[in-house]
Amino acid sequence: MSAELTGIADGEAAGTGTLGKAMAVLEAVVMADGPQRFTDILAKSGQPRGTLHRLLSHLVEEGLLVQRRDLSYEPGLRLLTLASRAWSGNRFRDVAEPHLRKLHELTGETVHLGILRETEIVYVDKVESRQTVRMSSQIGKASPVYCTGIGKAALSLLPQPELERLVARMAFHAFTPHTHRSAETLLAEIADIRRDGHAFDREEHEIEIRCVAAPIRVSGSDLTAGISVTGPAYRVSMEQLTAWSGAVRAAAAAIGEEAAIRLGPGRGGP
Repeated sequence: MSAELTGIADGEAAGTGTLGKAMAVLEAVVMADGPQRFTDILAKSGQPRGTLHRLLSHLVEEGLLVQRRDLSYEPGLRLLTLASRAWSGNRFRDVAEPHLRKLHELTGETVHLGILRETEIVYVDKVESRQTVRMSSQIGKASPVYCTGIGKAALSLLPQPELERLVARMAFHAFTPHTHRSAETLLAEIADIRRDGHAFDREEHEIEIRCVAAPIRVSGSDLTAGISVTGPAYRVSMEQLTAWSGAVRAAAAAIGEEAAIRLGPGRGGP
């Protein structure tokens, strides 16, 4: 790999050194909804123009980014190779997959597996609905925790001081009329989720999309995760989601118990 991307080896901190800057640029492109122009990346990364030009050049050289004919940037194929190799060895996914499929067979709707990463939930696996109208979610995509059932379910596992620390950092964006707009209402719902053992997305992230979710607790692990069943509102009523909540909780519990055994100390993790 080029010297520009390996400055961290000379003692630079990952968050402020060359590698940290390169990762911020890479993430700005990869996490965007479409190809990004230089000015888009400049605004997101906050890097000087000259530094950004060099970083982009090296990322393209390494195959991590591709520059299109219109001079915009998009993720490179090398990222797919790296992601595939990393994901193929993810043992948590191996543990969860049979349970995802059983839940899918029961409901016929899309089933997601997500892992908490600070104030976002990252979708790490998915079993697609058998229905004609399906979800547009993608494995690897991150969504805010405060407006997703699986995110709120994962939050419910956190100790109260850590939960309050995370919530204090959130900037509540009103995706729909049903989205939480304050820490107070979110914390009140988390208390309900802890009591009930499951969470709902009541069209909070996307209009006409609902889900029921449950937290996955893995004893002896720092992993904080969740599982959900998601479908369009015209097909999946709140009554139906409530009826499925027991099965979702059972699947989450089974994943957590099996993961604690198979991924316990000395056995590796996700």
